[in-house]
Amino acid sequence: MEGMALSAGGLRTLPGYVVCSQVLGVTCVVITGVWMGHYRGGYAWDGSAQEFNVHPLCMVLGLVFLYGDAVLVYRVFRNENKRSVKILHALLHMMALIISIVGLVAAFDFHSSAKISHMYSLHSWCGMLTFVLFFLQWLLGLGFFLFPWASAPLRSWYLPLHVFFGLLLLAMSVGSCLLGITEKLLFSIMSTYSKFAAEGVLANILGLLLVCFGVVVGYVVTRDDFRRPPNPEEEALSVHFKTLSEGEIPSSP
Repeated sequence: MEGMALSAGGLRTLPGYVVCSQVLGVTCVVITGVWMGHYRGGYAWDGSAQEFNVHPLCMVLGLVFLYGDAVLVYRVFRNENKRSVKILHALLHMMALIISIVGLVAAFDFHSSAKISHMYSLHSWCGMLTFVLFFLQWLLGLGFFLFPWASAPLRSWYLPLHVFFGLLLLAMSVGSCLLGITEKLLFSIMSTYSKFAAEGVLANILGLLLVCFGVVVGYVVTRDDFRRPPNPEEEALSVHFKTLSEGEIPSSP
């Protein structure tokens, strides 16, 4: 009883953490948009530096904010139909993937137009590794959980890996953003960065907020009180599906 009371008490704080994460995430996207729009000349799709500005905005929106929200859905919608939550989880991942692809194309297109080498910096290496792993994570999630072709034991084996790499990829996304912020500042305002130029301060604040977003999302996902409660009906359906898929006759309807 005491454990149940502590769990219920902890759950009352969940909405606050979720709201905090959303405020942080939206603020990160807005600050990135202001930075690129106000200080870096706005946006375009013509191979210019303004096209490159699309890159940081898309990566923060896709691989950090939307991806973080995809990670959170199993905590936010704890009592909703699990199939519906899976679909929402996959759709948010797909939106993050599409937006990230747009951001990557913008960066490569600008580098090609400006005759700049591709994939030479630590930021680009970490960012590309994060994107490739994110894409593989999404494909494996579809195959194992949304359109399950794998056996139940195989899904049970992969689930902890899926959860672990989900959090790892969020950390890698934030880390890649921090590398990109530093690289952009050194390329753009190296002579005034050490003098606390307004653009540099804004970008530093963005970096801190990205870290805070990742920390809050990670805390919500790893806290036991916030985990999705077991649903006997869903577990029964899962067992029923397993027996059918293995060619056995279920013992109960």
